[in-house]
Amino acid sequence: MNIDEELLEDAAHDAACVAYIQNHLPQELQEKFTEENLYYFIDLIVEYYAESGILDAEPDAEGYVVIDGEAVANYVVQKAKKEKVGDFDPEEIILVVGAQMDFEEEQA
Repeated sequence: MNIDEELLEDAAHDAACVAYIQNHLPQELQEKFTEENLYYFIDLIVEYYAESGILDAEPDAEGYVVIDGEAVANYVVQKAKKEKVGDFDPEEIILVVGAQMDFEEEQA
């Protein structure tokens, strides 16, 4: 696969993830978070996974790596505030993180 095909595949994956998250959030959050917000959150979630070392963790007996959703949500909230994107509630962001994890699990 060449770079253009990879970029198109990544964009399609992200679009599917955003749609999934939108469909699985409570109605008030569906109205509150724009597509742009969700793409940004996904980027930060992936950044957290890469920077935290969680991707290098040993899986448990069932083959899963335990991810602390609260830690991910707090990272997203702190980074968004630092980058002046917005002030977000960690309790709302954890729902986005959970939906993103569910999406990725369904894709596996």
